[in-house]
Parts: sequence; C-alpha cells; structure tokens
Amino acid sequence: MVAGEVAVISGKGGTGKTTISSAFAYIAKSIVLADCDVDAPDLHILLHPEIEQTTDFIGSKVAVIDENLCTMCGICEAKCRFNAAHPPRIDPIACEGCGVCEFVCPARAIEMVDHKSGHVFRSRTFAGPMVHAKLIPGEGNSGKLVTEVRKLASTIAKENEAPIVLIDGSPGIGCSVIATVTGIRIGVIVTEPTLSGIHDMERVLKLLDQFRVRPMVIINKHDLNPENTEHIEAFCRNKGIEILGKISFDRIMTESMVAAKTLPEYAPDHPLTRLLQDMWARVEEVLAEVRTEH
Repeated sequence: MVAGEVAVISGKGGTGKTTISSAFAYIAKSIVLADCDVDAPDLHILLHPEIEQTTDFIGSKVAVIDENLCTMCGICEAKCRFNAAHPPRIDPIACEGCGVCEFVCPARAIEMVDHKSGHVFRSRTFAGPMVHAKLIPGEGNSGKLVTEVRKLASTIAKENEAPIVLIDGSPGIGCSVIATVTGIRIGVIVTEPTLSGIHDMERVLKLLDQFRVRPMVIINKHDLNPENTEHIEAFCRNKGIEILGKISFDRIMTESMVAAKTLPEYAPDHPLTRLLQDMWARVEEVLAEVRTEH
C-alpha cells in the first residue's frame, strides 16, 4: 500500500499552519507525520517527539586541500569563482562544491569530500511516527533535505501500513515547498483575510496547479476581516476550489500553544476542536476520492 500524502502549507508565515497540522495529527488515526519545514521546524514543540534515530544529511561536497601535495601554484585560487580557494586551504563556508579546483589542480592535491548540512530524525509521538529534520544554519539544499524527510516518512508508512502521511510544510513557494508538494495528493492551504494572505494564497494555488495537486483552503481568523474573507470565498468559488473550513479568532488557540499542546488535546470539547474534526474527516473523504481517480 502506498500512503496518500496530505500537506498543510501556506503562502506566508504566521497563518496558523502548524497549529492546524498538529490538531489534525491529534485527531487522525494511523498516520505518519513529516515536518518538511526544515529551515525552521516547530511541529515538535506541540508533539514532543522522542527521537529514536538521527542521521546526518549530506547535502553537498566541499573541497579540501592536502597540504603535503599542494605546490602553491595558485591555479585553484585563480579559477575559483567564489573566492574560496586560498592555498594551502579552502574556505569551507565560501566553497560552493562546484569541483573546479579539483579539476584544474595539476598536483591532484584537492579532493571533494562530503559536507554535513543537517540532520534527519526518526521519532515517536503520541500521534504516531514522525520524521523531521533540521538544516544547519547557513546551509543550502533545503529541497533535497525535504525529499529525504518524505522518503523516510513513506518508508515508515509502508512498514506500519499507515494509509496517510500528514506533512507540515514550510511557508512560501520556494524550493522546499516545491519538494514538499511534488507528487502529493492534497494540498491544504491555510490563509488569513489580509491582503498579503490573499496574494500569497493565490501564488500557492498556482504552484499546486502546476503539480496537479488537489487544493483545499482553510481561512484562519476569518472574522477579523469579513470583507476579505468574502473575497477569498468568491475567488475559490470561481476557481472551483473547496473551502475546507473557516476558523474564527479565539484566544484558545494561543492558550493551547502556550501550554505546548495541540488544540484538541488542550480543549477537547471546544467548538473549534469539533470544527477541526469535521475538516479532517472531509480531508479523508477527498483523499479517498483522489485515490479512486488515480
């Protein structure tokens, strides 16, 4: 069985994406979790994972000079476009791993070696297995790290016969988001009734359309600006995009986060918890429909 992947994403930060992802995680049954916001992961704050395995992420290679072989000819320094080569050493921060210095070195004193760019964690949570990662500050290849997270999550889902991988994505439409939504079944976009929220929602919808991903929209804090909320609803209606739900502004959300708990865990009988339960039930229905179509 191949697990269906559902990603909760947003066009901008601060829309409540992780709050909703964690709530879905608590509500859902038999899932695997994947935090694909590798630059600034925060799902662990609410799910309190127990790390079972840590793996180094090798995102690239960097050049290293063997000082015993280096003749100080200066060719590598002249050819390096990133001002990283300064015989008899290479600046590992400036090095982009292009390999030109290794290619031009007449003494064969330069070697490209693996460069650790982050870590991938396999963990256990009360909501199920979780895969998350952390990119070392200043490192690149976030999209590649996201791919590693998704691969491991899919493997774990197969091992546990879990039908769904729930992904907490990163904001925006950059390479990490592209790596997150490639090949998934449903993209749940969390937006808010602000001009920037509307603009960035439209950008994410275009991205999902490019990858033929079924979009659904959640309007968070919808009652703060009814006019903009109506604009979002009209836009989605004209595009044939389903509004999964509208969440009102309520301090209970903040209170649950301060307590480092998911909303359903903190307030199981609250109306917003029941709303989130209904939304997740609808996600499962749509996922079943999408699977049938494929």
